[in-house]
Amino acid sequence: MKKLLAFLVTASVAVSAYAGEFTDISINDVNKLAESKSAVIIDVNGDDSFQAGHVPGALNFAAIKDNLATSLPKKKDALIVAYCGNPKCGAYLKAAKAAEKLGYTNIKHMSAGISGWKEAGMKTEPGS
Repeated sequence: MKKLLAFLVTASVAVSAYAGEFTDISINDVNKLAESKSAVIIDVNGDDSFQAGHVPGALNFAAIKDNLATSLPKKKDALIVAYCGNPKCGAYLKAAKAAEKLGYTNIKHMSAGISGWKEAGMKTEPGS
C-alpha cells in the first residue's frame, strides 16, 4: 500500500510539473497583447483551425516551424505566447519548446486555447 501511495504522489507531482512548465497567461492579457502587438502569439492548432479563425495577429506554427528563428524577434527576452485548442491540449509545447531551444526566456501559455478564446467572446481573424 505504501508503494502504491508513493507512486501516486510521484505521478501527481510529475503531471503537475509538466502542466506548469510554462506560465499561464489569461485570455484578457493575451487580448491586450494582441491589440498592442507587444508579443509574438503562436497558434499551434494546425492549418485548418488557423484558417478557420485564430487570435488576431497570431502566427501559424505549422507554416513557420521549419524557420521559426526568422519569425521571432532578435531579443531573446521578447514575450512569446503559445496556445492550442483547449486546456487539455498539449500541442502548444511544440512551439514553446522550440522557442525555448532557440534561447527565448519569456514564454507563456494561454491554456484556455482557441476554444476558451471563442467562448469568452473574443474576436478571431481568419487565415489569409
